[in-house]
Amino acid sequence: MKKSAIRIIIICIFTVMIYHPAQASSESTLNLMPVPREIILDGNKFRLDDSFCLSVEGKTNSRLYKAATRMLRRLAGRTGLFLPQDFITAQSDPSEPQMLITLLRTGELKLFEDESYQLIITNKQVQLKAETDIGALRGLETFLQLLSVDKDGYYFPTITINDAPRFPWRGLLIDVSRHFLPVEVIKRNLDGMAAVKMNVFHWHLVDDQGFRIECKSWPRLHEMGSDGFYYTQEQIKDIIAYAADRGIRVVPEFDVPAHSTSWLVGYPELGSAPGPYTIERGWGIKDPTMNPANEFTYEFLDKFFGEMAALFPDDYLHIGGDENNGKHWNANEQIQQFMRDNGISDNHALQAHFNKRILQILTKYNKKMIGWDEIFQPTLTTNIVIHSWRGHESLIKSAQQGYMGILSNGYYIDLIQPAEYHYLNDPIPENTPLTEAEQKRILGGEATSWGELVTYETVDSRIWPRTAAIAERLWSSQSIRGVEDMYRRLQKMSFRLEELGLNHIKNYEMMLRRLTNGQDISALKTFVDLIQQVKFYKRHHQGVTYTSYSPLTRVVDAARPESLTTRNFSRMVDNFIENPQKSRAEEIRYWLELWHGNHEKLLEIIQRSPILKEIVTMSEDLAAISATGLEAVEYIYENKNASKRWRKRSLKLIENARKPRGQVELMALDSIEKLVQAAMNKNK
Repeated sequence: MKKSAIRIIIICIFTVMIYHPAQASSESTLNLMPVPREIILDGNKFRLDDSFCLSVEGKTNSRLYKAATRMLRRLAGRTGLFLPQDFITAQSDPSEPQMLITLLRTGELKLFEDESYQLIITNKQVQLKAETDIGALRGLETFLQLLSVDKDGYYFPTITINDAPRFPWRGLLIDVSRHFLPVEVIKRNLDGMAAVKMNVFHWHLVDDQGFRIECKSWPRLHEMGSDGFYYTQEQIKDIIAYAADRGIRVVPEFDVPAHSTSWLVGYPELGSAPGPYTIERGWGIKDPTMNPANEFTYEFLDKFFGEMAALFPDDYLHIGGDENNGKHWNANEQIQQFMRDNGISDNHALQAHFNKRILQILTKYNKKMIGWDEIFQPTLTTNIVIHSWRGHESLIKSAQQGYMGILSNGYYIDLIQPAEYHYLNDPIPENTPLTEAEQKRILGGEATSWGELVTYETVDSRIWPRTAAIAERLWSSQSIRGVEDMYRRLQKMSFRLEELGLNHIKNYEMMLRRLTNGQDISALKTFVDLIQQVKFYKRHHQGVTYTSYSPLTRVVDAARPESLTTRNFSRMVDNFIENPQKSRAEEIRYWLELWHGNHEKLLEIIQRSPILKEIVTMSEDLAAISATGLEAVEYIYENKNASKRWRKRSLKLIENARKPRGQVELMALDSIEKLVQAAMNKNK
């Protein structure tokens, strides 16, 4: 179903202007993310002072009381105001509350729960109304995002917001198997999810490299498959409760039948090949696979899933089901005979047989199955969910055959792609072939933070702030597609996320200090601001073999997934080429001169920090191409002709500078090449 354009109505004193948000981002000054469904501004202000207090009425509960308390503490923290209320409880009943929260019922942590809310701010009072307390939580985040400041102090714009999510499944996958992440890391990322209205935490707990959860029925799973790094069941319950307080469901993933090495270390009899097995230290698709022809496999998994079903309250349980290369199945004569005896034609059909048995087990424990799109098999019942990592095609095909699905293809944040790419990737594109009924089977999507190349120090920077752009895509109207305004708001959202304890900003300079051995980081920061880790999974194929114990403390690990310095410079270059004014030329010269002179300063640091030697030649290249860029600016500004020799030399410098070193690449090259091309065009 095509979503109707959703309006932002800006009401000024003398006129009323109606905008479609995708067309009007330049007029917007609000810093809301995700963009709500409907916004009506009337141009006045609600002034905030130290008398601000709130009251809750209707079907109140502890989740809302705790959320209201957290909101007050965050509000006080931002403003320095000594607000009069401490902890909001059922007894909190100020005589003249400036904020009134009203809800009709307690929400359930389940798919399709109502998350809508209405926020009305006048110059006298704030009213937040919601069907459920979960909707009220979403409204509280919007309220905090509206906090503004002027010379007279803090205020909220007077506004009416009617809001509800476009998709009911807005998730973030965090992989803790490849690199274990402590409880506090999970919690601060749950806080980040709540701030951008995401509602599903997909917990990838088990893979070849580690079994990260205590299992009492089969204790050798965590005892032998985790190197001692796992969550106790009490910690699991604590995190589930923490997520629930923020209106977030927790969906665990236990990958079967492949990605199963860590299962087999303690219980090799589950495997399709003889043991013993050891925890996998490397990355990639591995051979160990559970034996689908062995009845013990299903007895084992019945007991295991029974225990996990009791631990995790969500309706859904993820079985993985991806990347089975079939090598151990092909080499096992018992399995081959089983296939012949049961008329199973190939490994795909054999995995379908396995999945049916797992589905029976999960159904027995009142769980619904979700798995990666390899599990898609028309013989399975349509109450399962297909999780597409391979593309829209499998999502479309499964929806057409009656299956619900969610999208992660295009939201793989470990591929080091810009926020813009993720933002414009839609679970239901405008040109979708799906009917209205079929579109309703697309539940939403998930950002995926795979853990091969992250640690507790770097994981926040790989998730945030780009995941906030994905959160908006899954919450806001399809028509909200203004990229420049998204980046404007994303920068505001980024520092708000830091308030919640996320380390995506502050750990950057910490890692640079370590790389310089405590020296001045200015020159290194100037350089690293212009680089990114190589995209996709190229990092694994550039002369370095990574394992689960490799250091992730080098320049490539400090570098952020997206260079906003480069993005801003690109915009400057485009503006200058379009209209080579003096002010624009000076703006570009400033940056090029900074980069040109940086190498000598950085070289002094590198000589005392051997870990930085791998970027020496790239730093030299940056100095050289910056000089070329300065020459190009002069050609363009003075309307002079560049010689053929200069053009050839300049393009050769840029081509050589594109070579990655230390698994990073320079990101300003395209813009400098634009300058060179523009200087060349003066000859025409």
